[in-house]
Amino acid sequence: MPRPPRTVLPGHTLHLIQRGNNRSSCFVDDQDRACYLATLHHSSERARCPIHAYVLMTNHVHLLVTANEARAPARMMQALGRNYVRYFNERHGRTGTLWEGRYRSALIDSERYFLQCSRYVETNPVRAGLVRRPGEYAWSSFRSNAAGRPDELLRRHPAYLALGRRESTRHEAYRALFETPLDSPLLDAIRCATNKGMPLGFDDRRLDLERALGRPLSRGKHGGDRRGA
Repeated sequence: MPRPPRTVLPGHTLHLIQRGNNRSSCFVDDQDRACYLATLHHSSERARCPIHAYVLMTNHVHLLVTANEARAPARMMQALGRNYVRYFNERHGRTGTLWEGRYRSALIDSERYFLQCSRYVETNPVRAGLVRRPGEYAWSSFRSNAAGRPDELLRRHPAYLALGRRESTRHEAYRALFETPLDSPLLDAIRCATNKGMPLGFDDRRLDLERALGRPLSRGKHGGDRRGA
């Protein structure tokens, strides 16, 4: 059965998930994580696909990106996957695949859901029981988005910049978003959209979105709902 086409529109934000094959670890230590981020930075710059939020978990990665061109996310992820796997296999004396087939993606209605998805991404370590607060986890974008820690990988999204005119105001407003956890319906909606490759939001603009894509949007049966993501 042919794979459904990805839902990508230039200028729109995507939530991406890259998983380890058979849920195996993608990173052995911090050197691997640092190499992954450096490779991601290089790949995103070359593909013109800016990164707004990220988290590196043990066996998967979440990214929030903007597709400046329809093929930009695919080019970025292909280069990232190929170059990181080469490094990982050489360093750890292994062969074969590291990733679980295609990365997963969902088009995000940024006006309604960008900040919610950013919270979702950066609170993954909390939900996984690795830390109590997102700021305690070193391998995510939270410390930069919430406190201004330098991170050359990140580019600020318009929804983030709209939190305030001053950087300190944006940091304070962003931290305030994390004072309450995401509710279960929202968690389920984000997971379902990404695992099924369906847009998140756009409820009142579905016809406009279908016209822009040049095809109807139908809910596929692939993907399932992975609650551990």
